[in-house]
Amino acid sequence: MTGICTGRVAAVTGAGRGLGRAHALALAAEGARVVVNDLGVAADGAGSSAGPAQRVADEIRARGGRAVAHTGDITTTDGAASLVTTALDAFGRLDALVNNAGFLRDRMLVNLDEDDWNAVLRVHLTGHFLPLKHAAAHWRAEAKAGRTPTARIVNTSSGAGLLGSVGQGNYSAAKAGIVGLTLVAAAELGRYGIQVNALAPAARTRMTEHTFAETMAAPAAGDFDAMAPENVSPLVVWLASADCEGVTGRVFEAEGGRITVMEGWRPGPTADKGARRTPAEAGEAARALLAAAERPRPVYGAR
Repeated sequence: MTGICTGRVAAVTGAGRGLGRAHALALAAEGARVVVNDLGVAADGAGSSAGPAQRVADEIRARGGRAVAHTGDITTTDGAASLVTTALDAFGRLDALVNNAGFLRDRMLVNLDEDDWNAVLRVHLTGHFLPLKHAAAHWRAEAKAGRTPTARIVNTSSGAGLLGSVGQGNYSAAKAGIVGLTLVAAAELGRYGIQVNALAPAARTRMTEHTFAETMAAPAAGDFDAMAPENVSPLVVWLASADCEGVTGRVFEAEGGRITVMEGWRPGPTADKGARRTPAEAGEAARALLAAAERPRPVYGAR
C-alpha cells in the first residue's frame, strides 16, 4: 500500500471499534504500518477481550497492509510503555500516536459517584497522558541522538469538552482536559520534532448511538452517511503524516464532510480601574462587560 503515510508507523488506541478502527484502517490504506491497541472492554469499560484488536489487525493484513494487535491497558505505565515497545519491536520505529480510547459512564452530577468520575477521567485523560508521555520520551531520545523525528500525536477531545454536555460532567471534564494537555504538549515537544493536535469528532459509534439515536440514524442506501466514523479519519491520517508540517497546538472539529478549526478562549471585553474594586463595583463592571461580550454557545443537551 502507498499513500501519504507510506513508510510510517502509527499506534492507535481504542482501535478495535468505531472511530479507532476507522482511523487504523485509513492509516493502513495510506501506507502506514499500524499498532492496533484495544483492551476490548464494553461501552462502560467493563470486562476485556483480545478479540477487537486482533480482528482489526487481521482486517488490515487481509487488505494487504501490515499491523499488529496490542491489548495492553494504556491507562497504566506498563501498558502505555509496551505500546511504544510493540511498535519498535514489530516495525523498528514509531512515527505517529493517535489517542482515541474511551468509554462512557453518564450520570447527572448529583447522581455521579466517585468511581464513575475516576474511571472516565482515567481512560480518557490518563489514557491520553501516558501513551503521549512514553512516545514523547522515545522521540526526545531520538532527537538528542541526532535523529530528529517527524513525529505526530493526534488526541481525541469532543464537543462535550469544548462546550459541555448535560449528563456528562465526567466525560466533559476529561475531554476539556485533553485540550489543555494538547496545548501544553505542543508547546513543550516541538523542539524535538513532535507536533501535537486534537480532534473533536462527531460520528456514530458505541459511545454516541444512544445519545444521538435520532440524528445519527444510518441514511438510506446510496445517500451520504454524514455520521459514519470513516468521514473523520482522513483528517486524522493527514495530521499523522509528514504532510502537515507546521500544524501543531490546534483543535479541529470533524463531522461528515465538514472540518472546522476551533478557536479557544481569547480575551473579550475588559475594564481596568487601576485600583481594587468593592464587590458592588466588581459586579457593576462585570455586568457591563457581559453586555458587550458574545453570548456563549449552549451546552449540549441544555434547554
